[in-house]
Amino acid sequence: MQLVINTYGTYVHIKDDMFEIRQKKEDQIQKHHFSSRKVQSILISKGSAISSDAIILAMKNNIDIVVLENDGTPVGRFWHSRPGSTTKIRKEQLETSMNENGLTWVKEWLANKLNNQTGFLKNLKKNRAGKADEIEEAITTISNLKEKISKTEGKSVADVESSLRGLEGTAGRVYFGILSKLLSEPYRFSGRSFRPAQDPFNAFLNYAYGILYSRVEKALTIAGLDPFVGFMHRDDYNMKSLVFDFIEPYRIFAEEVVFKLFSAKKVAKKHYDKITNGITLNTEGKKLLVEHFFRFFEEDKIRHKGRNQTRANILQLDAHNFANTLIRKNSKS
Repeated sequence: MQLVINTYGTYVHIKDDMFEIRQKKEDQIQKHHFSSRKVQSILISKGSAISSDAIILAMKNNIDIVVLENDGTPVGRFWHSRPGSTTKIRKEQLETSMNENGLTWVKEWLANKLNNQTGFLKNLKKNRAGKADEIEEAITTISNLKEKISKTEGKSVADVESSLRGLEGTAGRVYFGILSKLLSEPYRFSGRSFRPAQDPFNAFLNYAYGILYSRVEKALTIAGLDPFVGFMHRDDYNMKSLVFDFIEPYRIFAEEVVFKLFSAKKVAKKHYDKITNGITLNTEGKKLLVEHFFRFFEEDKIRHKGRNQTRANILQLDAHNFANTLIRKNSKS
C-alpha cells in the first residue's frame, strides 16, 4: 500500500502503533488508520505535516517517506541511516561511470527506452487505422535512431555524450509529436514542457514522472547503488544523476498511464488548474493519476523473463541485476 498525502492541511501521526491520517472537511476532522505492516511508502506533498513519531515508525518498518513539490517532483526523503549494501558496489559504480562499460550501459538504457516507445506506438496503431501511416512513420524513425545509438562507439560516455543526447532528443520529439496527434483536439500539446507545464497532458506526465523518480531512487538504494553517481547525466551539486540515467527505460510506465487517461476521456477540466505561466494538477487530478498509476505499477502484471511480474518488481529486479553485474556476480543479460 502507498499512502499519498496531497490534501492541504493533512496531518500524519501515530495512534496505537498505526499511522493516523487526519483531514479537515467541512468543519469536521476525518481520521483514517493504516497498519505499518501494510504500508510500503508514504508520499507527502507541500502543505501537509508528519510527526517525528510517524517518521520513526516508518524507519523501523523500512517504509520510505518521500516529500514532493506540488507538481510531483521529489525534493527529499526519509530513509534509514544504514547503507543498503556493500560499499564494493559503489566503488565499482564510480569506476564504471568513467570507462567503456559505462557507455555500454547508457546505450542499453537509451536503446531500451526507444524500443519501449516503438512498442507502445505499435499497440496504439492496432486500433487507429486512420493514423496508421503516421504512426508507422514515427516507429520507423525512432527505430533508426535506436540503431544509431546502439552503434555509437567511444571509450567513455564523455566521448559521445552530445551525439547520444541528440539522437535521444530527436526520438523524443517524434514520439511525443505522434502521441499529441492521437489525442482529442482539446488536449493536444506542442512538445514537452516542464515546470510549469504548459498544458494538461504535460502536467499529468510531469507528476507521474515525479512519482516514478522516487520509486527508481528507492530501487537503486535498496540494491546498494549510489543515486548520485551517474553515467550520462551531469554530476551537479545534489544531482541524483544515476536516477535520471536508470529511469530512461521505465518512463514508458508513466507515459502509458497518462496517455490512457486522456484517450479514455477520464481527464476533465476539474482535474487541473491554471497558474501563472502554466497548468498544475489539483487535488482531484492527483488522486485520479495516483490511483491509476499505482494500480498499473504495483498490481497489474506483465510477462518478464518468463514470469508474471508487477512493474514495481521488474524495476527492483533490474536494479539488483545492475548492481550484481557491477561486482561481477552475474553476467549482464
